[in-house]
Amino acid sequence: MLAHNVFFSLNDPTPENTQKLLDDCNDYLNNHPGLIFFGCGTVVPDLARPVNDHDFDVALHTVFEDRAAHDVYQTAPRHLEFIARNKETWKQVRVFDSQD
Repeated sequence: MLAHNVFFSLNDPTPENTQKLLDDCNDYLNNHPGLIFFGCGTVVPDLARPVNDHDFDVALHTVFEDRAAHDVYQTAPRHLEFIARNKETWKQVRVFDSQD
């Protein structure tokens, strides 16, 4: 399996902008071939241990059955449309990929 986790910081993290990004994650990034887990959400402010990183507004969590499925996803039209629709709203994007 390959886990692909993306943490988005928005230029203007209003509730409306945050919800739009969450909606687009659900609409464009879910239900891809080889995707075995999908989730997205926002930072949990009251989980504030010294190890908690709050430097993001929206988190995307995807797990693919293998590297090949992940690689197809990266160039899938819906994934590319998601990027085109949202990239101007991002202050920073951090990607963490890992595999078992």
